[in-house]
Amino acid sequence: MRGTRCDIGVGSGVGHFLGPGLADPRPGGLLSIFGLRECSPMLDDFIHWLGATPVSLVIQKVFWIIPTVQIVHILAISAVLASMAMFDLRLLGLAGKRNSIASFSRRFMPWLWGSLLVLAISGSILIVGEPKRALGNVSFLLKMCMLATAIIVTLGFQVLLKRDLATGNTDLAPSHFVVAKIVGALSLVLWMGIAVAGRLIAYTGS
Repeated sequence: MRGTRCDIGVGSGVGHFLGPGLADPRPGGLLSIFGLRECSPMLDDFIHWLGATPVSLVIQKVFWIIPTVQIVHILAISAVLASMAMFDLRLLGLAGKRNSIASFSRRFMPWLWGSLLVLAISGSILIVGEPKRALGNVSFLLKMCMLATAIIVTLGFQVLLKRDLATGNTDLAPSHFVVAKIVGALSLVLWMGIAVAGRLIAYTGS
């Protein structure tokens, strides 16, 4: 950290990978357009404060904590991606046609919400242990935005499905099949984007 800047670093190798429009720190680069290269002094101070807290220092000093939590985090995201891939493919009509959408929801949604809880806990530990790596990182911010959107889309569809079941239907109402396909496609793209953005955090960090 320099002065009051967050300095979202983009390594030279990543700069070649992303192209000048994404990695160029000069005016016109994508990071500058979003205002993420020059972070607020408040965020910069928060990153510095969080990294100096006793909990953060313990996580940093005990060598096995971060690798272990990262393994748990990866396993949890794998469970989320597998569950949502199956559910979304069912919504798109590309898999599991012999089973109802409601049955797929009962089967895979508990895995989703349970894995998301593990992700929240493990992700929080990683942020506390390495705040500079995540906070202010463009890939981390994109990941969080897509994650929030994916959760809202999933919750919205679950509300719609429960409403149809409450009216006496055994599955999603036929009038909502088009909505199901749209939700399935959007959700699949979002979760793929979340996985890619999460992987890029290591390459677009400070």
